[in-house]
Amino acid sequence: MNNSKFSYRGFDAVFSFIVYLLAIVLLIIFAYPLYFILIASFSDANAVWGGHVWVIPVSPTLDGYREIIKNKDIWSGYYNSLIITALGTCINLFVTLTVAYSLSRKDFKARGIMLVFIMFTMFFSGGMIPTYLLIRNLHMLDTVWALILPVSASVTEIIIARTFFANSIPHELQDAGFLDGCSNIRYLIKIVLPLSKPIIAVLALYYGVARWGTFFSAFIYISTRAKMPLQVILRDIVASANATEGMTTGDEFLRQYQLVELMKYGTIVVASLPALIAYPFIQKYFVKGVMIGSVKG
Repeated sequence: MNNSKFSYRGFDAVFSFIVYLLAIVLLIIFAYPLYFILIASFSDANAVWGGHVWVIPVSPTLDGYREIIKNKDIWSGYYNSLIITALGTCINLFVTLTVAYSLSRKDFKARGIMLVFIMFTMFFSGGMIPTYLLIRNLHMLDTVWALILPVSASVTEIIIARTFFANSIPHELQDAGFLDGCSNIRYLIKIVLPLSKPIIAVLALYYGVARWGTFFSAFIYISTRAKMPLQVILRDIVASANATEGMTTGDEFLRQYQLVELMKYGTIVVASLPALIAYPFIQKYFVKGVMIGSVKG
């Protein structure tokens, strides 16, 4: 019996060691590219280009960040991305929460039909060309609304929020609220939403990250450079770095390439800061909100 216990403990120890080792290896695989971008943004461009940057910055320099600070396009793109993220996330939350709450109410007679129509859009869409024509006819081309209104809500997030409301908000609260004179809107604002902080935080993170990463729609619908989000500006910087690659016949070309290369990595770091700053504040809600909304019913 003792030998059996010992063998089980030994097996558990070996299994735990393998799991931890695998987790460390995966952490290195996924985290190192991010770490490399960070140290490359502080390293000399020639060292990065020659493959000499591995663990620590080589010939540390802040030239790339100085150029970023002086680049007006980056700051205008940063401002546009902040506006798109803030305004778009608020609209996303408003539409998602109101629709999900309505679909979770058992006394809403048409909820089954509405859910079918909403889920239909998960599998069928008009396509890029009809969408572009629609946005053009609505006079939203080259405006921030072209990046926000067409994606006011995600069907997946609506289903997750609906499941949360249906499973986590007791129906007795609704009866008690109506007995006390609550209207539907007041019940939603005063009772349901304060109890839904976990799912609201998760939805805000999902939508916020998606909004901050807006690229393809901006590439199609925005033509004025001053209105472009940061991701498009970053793409132009990367493209210019690739275009200047190999043009090292003169000192001016070499200097230009070095600056663009440093700006490429530095802009990626700067563009990632908002998500990295926001995540710790909603981390305590994240796991609970994801687990509660993960079972669809």
